[in-house]
Amino acid sequence: MRVAIIGGTGPFGKALARRLQSAGYDVVVGSRDADRAAKIAGELGVDGASNNDAARSAELVILATEAQAAIETARGLRRAIGTTPVLSVASDIRFSAAGVSTADEMHSVAERIRDELGAPVVAGLHSLAASNLGSAHPLHEDAFVCGDDEGAKALVLELAGRVTSGRALDAGPLSNARVLEGLTAVLVNVNRRYKAHAGIRVTGLP
Repeated sequence: MRVAIIGGTGPFGKALARRLQSAGYDVVVGSRDADRAAKIAGELGVDGASNNDAARSAELVILATEAQAAIETARGLRRAIGTTPVLSVASDIRFSAAGVSTADEMHSVAERIRDELGAPVVAGLHSLAASNLGSAHPLHEDAFVCGDDEGAKALVLELAGRVTSGRALDAGPLSNARVLEGLTAVLVNVNRRYKAHAGIRVTGLP
């Protein structure tokens, strides 16, 4: 399956591109600057293209831009994406002296992306840190995925299961993206406090 990573030149996008390429996916990294995409793609051993061209060529589009740019990026790519399933991995978090917290928004980033597109949107991978994804070691963490379209969610669950050595877990409807995105803030606080690279494993499952 061909996967486009929009924002694939950032830390999370590059780490995910490496993992997916190693897992056998046909990966194209996208950027607003096609030359930058080509340069980074050459370093990763994958294809590179403008965001529009990457989205048009893919069977799954992953929006891996910063949360503040995700909505505008989705809006600009509406025509290129068409009805292709989209995975949102962004978390809108805020940094302050008190710590890291989620933004004061009624709807998740994934839900706001859905409202911009005519494609099914799935949310997931929020608990997987770029530093852990970029490691050469197996990723012994569980990955959570939520969405309303069962076909799109199945694609992402399969992908998540090949990215991590843990489990890919169905976390329910897209409305739960608000909780999954909040996990990013929780883990950033934990990892800063304990100087760690912690992830999440769920106990009690068969």
